[in-house]
Amino acid sequence: MSFSQQFRSFSALSIVVGFAVASLSSLPAHAQVKPDTSKMPWMNKALSPDERADLVLGQMTLDEKIQMVHGTGWGVLRAGDPVPAKSNFAAGYMEGIERLGIPGIDLADSAVGARMAAYQSRYATLLPSTLGAASSWDPDSAFLYGSVIGRELRAWGSNMTIGGGVNITREPRNGRNFEYAGEDPILAGTMTGNLEKGVFSQHVMNDIKHYALNDQETGRTVVNALLDKKALRESDMLAFEVSIAIAEPSAVMCSYNLYEGDHACENDYLLNEVLKKDFKFKGWVVSDWGATHSTVKSALNGLDQEMPGDENYFNAPLKKAVEGGQVPTARLDDMVHRILRSMFAAGVVDDPPVRTVVDPFRGRDDAQHIAEESIVLLKNSDHILPLKTSASSSIAIIGSHADVGVLSGGGSAQVDAPGGNAADPKAGGSGWTEHIYFPSSPLKNIQAHAPHASVRYADGVDVAAAAQLAKSSTVAIVFVNQPMQEGMDAVTLSLPDNQDALVEAVAKANPNTIVVIENGGPVSMPWVEHVKGVVEMWYPGIGGAQALANILFGDVNPSGKLPVTFAKDESQLPHPVVPGLEGVPPGPNKEHTVGPFDVNYNSEGARVGYKWFESTNKQPLFPFGFGLSYTTYAYSGLTVDDAKRTVHFTVRNTGKQEGTEIAQVYVALPATAKENYKRLAAWQRVKLAPGESKEVTLPLHPLSLTVFNTDQNGWQLLPGEYNVTAGPSSSDTPLKATLHVQ
Repeated sequence: MSFSQQFRSFSALSIVVGFAVASLSSLPAHAQVKPDTSKMPWMNKALSPDERADLVLGQMTLDEKIQMVHGTGWGVLRAGDPVPAKSNFAAGYMEGIERLGIPGIDLADSAVGARMAAYQSRYATLLPSTLGAASSWDPDSAFLYGSVIGRELRAWGSNMTIGGGVNITREPRNGRNFEYAGEDPILAGTMTGNLEKGVFSQHVMNDIKHYALNDQETGRTVVNALLDKKALRESDMLAFEVSIAIAEPSAVMCSYNLYEGDHACENDYLLNEVLKKDFKFKGWVVSDWGATHSTVKSALNGLDQEMPGDENYFNAPLKKAVEGGQVPTARLDDMVHRILRSMFAAGVVDDPPVRTVVDPFRGRDDAQHIAEESIVLLKNSDHILPLKTSASSSIAIIGSHADVGVLSGGGSAQVDAPGGNAADPKAGGSGWTEHIYFPSSPLKNIQAHAPHASVRYADGVDVAAAAQLAKSSTVAIVFVNQPMQEGMDAVTLSLPDNQDALVEAVAKANPNTIVVIENGGPVSMPWVEHVKGVVEMWYPGIGGAQALANILFGDVNPSGKLPVTFAKDESQLPHPVVPGLEGVPPGPNKEHTVGPFDVNYNSEGARVGYKWFESTNKQPLFPFGFGLSYTTYAYSGLTVDDAKRTVHFTVRNTGKQEGTEIAQVYVALPATAKENYKRLAAWQRVKLAPGESKEVTLPLHPLSLTVFNTDQNGWQLLPGEYNVTAGPSSSDTPLKATLHVQ
């Protein structure tokens, strides 16, 4: 606020009495004189975050403690709700304790980039979907991903992300799979953990969510997930365990759903027994927005902060419960301590954000780099890719608004597109169910790579016209899409809006057809045998079209591999129909909130994704870990060090182009484990020049070698022989060896 604005805010009485008599209270809150931190021992950076938190706690009143364990309401998320003066106009806000030098917490939706940029005419980089980023299998790329989000939130003035989704792809039609990191808990946990570690590196608090078993959006606030504890710890919770160990997050967000009859945000087993005791989590548990259902039960069972805060459980009712002895003062102090120590640990007290202008060019370059590692080449018959063009060549670009942009995911992960929706520009921010395209044009970037060829576009709405364009072209590239978002699931794995028929018609008209998929999760492909190329682009982010063109024309050799299994159709899944959508006809994504109802995951247990397919002898459309390259690789010489539990093998580039292979190691446990599937145990990206060989030594992930013993409440390494295999995907592991455990 300018000085003239401040002056006009003074009361008439203040003006009459004189400027010198004007009280500080008449100034806006952010302009008030800050307290003298030199007299605050908790500002000593030499002390640990826990010591500093305890010192602050000792000075706090009961009201101040209560103030820190709930938000201030929906704010800008709901029309007409009040917005706190100090908030950053994001997803939520917690008032700080100014007299003690404790800032407020500005929580920002930022799963794939910061949300609600348009609200304040701000800019945020749209990164590839986190499912796409998981296709890189690159922890360094995940760290970069998080650092982009962290630095842009700092530029906005926010000090906390509420991204960090690590729910595994138990339900392939889940509307939020694009916000997560795939079906394998070790891969998902590693990628998400490093992503959130990247956020933390920018002195922004980080978060892991949605804890736990929020594996479908259908009935998400009423669905009761059933799964035995052994399978739970070896699947969904394993992803959380791995990511929390890597990221050491400031907060864990509990989910909307119930687990075994209790809401996740008041579930003693999930929050107290596992998260805080077994995982030794030091941060705080924050509720998903509106996921708090009680005061005393939630507080005693592990919830530390209610968001957005207007449900009235953790404000006056909690104060009354503390004063009446229903909630011990020590428990309230623990709640506040966890928040304070996380603030000190992240540096948001010592190094608060300073607003600046986001660098969109740096963000776009980083997004493009991540996209280039994320794109997966699924089919390349007759080496149709990379494209080679001449003056006589003609390329048909068809469908999915590929003339203007690339699709993004919706819901609370929706980033506002610069200039508005490229497919339908209009003023204001993005609508909740609107399909938003970002201004990264595949058409223009393909034209730039083929300046002498004829490149023409058809929108695909008129299938006959699209087929005619394809027939008159040398190559046809069909873009298809699957819009997905929070709050609803896909009814089937099929592409919506008759796109399968579009692909079939184009492929019939032109034998040189390539399909590019923009999607939030696995899709079926009834036309796959009729096309020569399939490129999995996911939601590729603001640099997506540039990345795609570089791969289509061979400037970048594709290296991405699938972090999820693609089923041929729904009949291959553990649940052919999404629980809660029984009887709903196929069509656009559906939202379903009636209930409550159970979803029983015990039939598949820990056998999620590739483990389910292997254990049931089903052949998927494309297996977990699969991805092609423009070169070829050979594996040899697998050995196992029993004492160190490491593997050693060689990868050689047998082709004529430099490339990066994602070498994968799987382990099958001894027969006493009673498992008829293997587990991902290690991997590495290996960059190789043509003809080059590299020796790879990898430690086997300890949690891939163990089973969870519920009687001992701990991980157990079974004695016996472990079958170790290595190769380019879960279905192709030519190298075999044995690990002996005494």
